[in-house]
Formats: sequence, structure tokens, C-alpha cells
Amino acid sequence: MFTTYEEAMEWIHSRLRLGIKPGLKRMEWMMEKLDHPERRLKSIHIGGTNGKGSTVTFLRNILQEAGYSVGTFTSPYFEQFNERISLNGIPIKDEEIIRLANDIYPLSLELEETDLGGPTEFEIITAMALQYFGRIHPADIVLFEVGLGGRFDSTNIIYPILSVITSIGLDHTNILGDTYSQIALEKAGIIKPGTGIITAVKQEEAIEEIKNKANEMKAPMYSLGQQFFIDEHVSTPSGESFTVKTQFRELKDIEIEMAGKHQTENASLAVMGVELLNKYYSFLIEDEHIYAGLKSAYWPGRFEIISQENPVIVIDGAHNEEGIQALTSELKKRYQEKKITIVFAALSDKELDKMILNLDEVANKITFVEFDFPRAAEAEDLYKLSGNDNKHFNKDWKAALDEEVNALKSDDVLVVTGSLYFLSEMKPYLLSYIK
Repeated sequence: MFTTYEEAMEWIHSRLRLGIKPGLKRMEWMMEKLDHPERRLKSIHIGGTNGKGSTVTFLRNILQEAGYSVGTFTSPYFEQFNERISLNGIPIKDEEIIRLANDIYPLSLELEETDLGGPTEFEIITAMALQYFGRIHPADIVLFEVGLGGRFDSTNIIYPILSVITSIGLDHTNILGDTYSQIALEKAGIIKPGTGIITAVKQEEAIEEIKNKANEMKAPMYSLGQQFFIDEHVSTPSGESFTVKTQFRELKDIEIEMAGKHQTENASLAVMGVELLNKYYSFLIEDEHIYAGLKSAYWPGRFEIISQENPVIVIDGAHNEEGIQALTSELKKRYQEKKITIVFAALSDKELDKMILNLDEVANKITFVEFDFPRAAEAEDLYKLSGNDNKHFNKDWKAALDEEVNALKSDDVLVVTGSLYFLSEMKPYLLSYIK
């Protein structure tokens, strides 16, 4: 058993070597042994390719403004592991991690001896979250972010009151399939019988899969552009302003501080979710809670402007093709008159050629770097994929950042983007450097 936080973390992370083992049998086995903490939760399940974390944040902030206690289970973490299991936005304590690890560790050993095999790192963390919110610290509602896919994701053990699918993109194609239809089928696996599904998915073939699953499950479906709409959208210096129209009513002049058109879509999913909570689940959430919650929402590393001017510095965890497209669209809209320098690091299992092609279009200069992570792409390999006339690579990302920050002129824009794992490692260094 574990007596220190370090021991608990070492064991949890040691399970990473097991990789991804799709299926819910191990989760079902552990939940049975724990006397089903997942059945004690009132929850919302959020899946999709991009926008999950932002949608969780918008929802959490609104619910907190209305006075509810809100648990969240998210991934990956940005600054500390404990963030993955949080209550009202506050990560759980180290001693709670130790307690939860000690709850799951004996089950892990026992499960290892069965035909199912031992649990993965993500299954252990999911079980810890379910145990925490089900037994140790119940919340009024818990928001669960899907880890990968949906149908066989370990979070799919829950039975939520609402399900959300934010978007569909061609990510993790080696596991989920290489077409929008195949990926949508996996994401739609979180839809439960009779449980409302809210989505901002755009591709027709993906929508069709979600609709078919919703019909099969007799689950009412609320789709952006069909049952609810975004109107009167304008970008502001620090974010976005827009109106959301639902089948119930209209909420005008919503303001968010998270920049990008895609963030208006994530916020509209939260608004639609709140409307359903009010109408069908006896939640009491006023307009003032919606407006205040959306405006105060913050999710690190999502078009995060850490220096507003002289020069502008933006960090963005665009880690797949759709994320890069959203980033470059925003850069074109906001900074088309400025010189844009990009520093980029990525994992090797992404569609790197397409991502880099998009970055090449907006970058006046692009530098490729690498970082210490098992699946991190090498800087030189990224460099070779670029067709930019002003491209560079540096294995030492700190040295590259030093060089780029020192070279910036007052009207330049520096964008650091790519893997969220890279951004979480890089951000503290960059902040200390520019202060």
C-alpha cells in the first residue's frame, strides 16, 4: 500500500506501459468490487474530437454560478496530475490521491490474475474518479470527459442524464477508424437509452451515424444548426460575443473570454445543456448564472493570449488537424497584418503533414522543436514535412523559445502550439521568461 503521493503516482504512471486496451470488462469488474460507485452519480458525459475540455469548463462555470457543487474528470492535465479529478475547479489533494490509489491497488492486483488482465493507467484514474465522487466526496453533478472514442472508453461505464458530442475529426484513426462515419460511430457509443444527446458535429455522414444511434436508443437529439443556433457572432479584443437561440428561447449578447469561433460552438453546447437541465431535471439556473459563468470560463492552452500586445504571445494546444485549422483561422482573422512566428511540437502518431501544411500558410517563420515524451516527434522529422521558406528546427525547445522571444518586435505575434503535453511543460518556462 502507498504512504506517499510519489509512491501512488509512480504506480499509476507505471500502468501506462499497458497502453490502450479497449473494452469495459475491466471497468465493470472493478465497479462490481467497489459496490458500484458509478450508480450513485448524477453526471453529464462529454465526448468528441476537440472542444471537450472547453465545454466541460463552460458547463462547470455556469453550474457553479448557480450554486451547485460540480465534479469534473478531464484529461490530460495541464499543470498537475490532480487536476484530472477536481471539485468546483479545485484539484483534489495529494492525500486524497493516496487514499484512492490504495482503494484501487488491491483490485488491480486481483484483476491482474484474471483472464481480463490488469487495468490500464486511464482505467485506474477513471475508477479513482468514480470512487471519489461516488463514495468520498459526492457532488451535485459530475462532468465526465471521454478519454478516447466513446463506445469502449472506460468512462462509458456511467449512465448520465445528458450526453454531449462536441465535434468529429480525423484523430486517433489507427484506433477509431479513418472516416468520419467510423469515428462518429465510436463517439456515438456514449448515447444511452432515453438520454438527451447534444452535438455540434458538422459532417453529414457523422451526423447521420449519431442520429441513427440516437433513434436506436430513443434518445432526443439536439443538434447545432437544427434545434439550437448561434447568431450575431462578432469577435472582441479578448474573446467572442454572440447570441444563442434554442427551441425554448433566445439568449442575446453572450460574452466569452475564450477566443475563436469554435469556442462559441462549445459555449452553445453548454447553454443547450443548461436549458435541458432547467426544463427536465429540476435544476434552477438563471440567466445571470449563464452569462456570468460563460464570461468567467477559462481553460488553459486554448488560444490563450498570455501577452496581449508588444508583442502578442499566444499558446494553443492544437494537437490534430481540426485543432490546427481552428487555430490558423483565428490567426488569419485577428493578426493578418502582423508577422507570425510559430513554434511547434507534436506527437508522432498525428496527421503531421496536414497539420504542418496549415501552419505553413500563416507562418512568416516556423520553428520545430521536440520534448521529452514517449511518442514525441523529432524536430528534424517535423522540419522535413514543412514547405515554409523560413523554417528551422531545434532539439532544445527552451533554447528555441529564448531565441524567438528575444527576436520579437513590438508588432509581431509569437504562437506556441502543438501537443498539450508539450504546452503543459513549456508554459511555466515561458511565463517566467517574459515576466
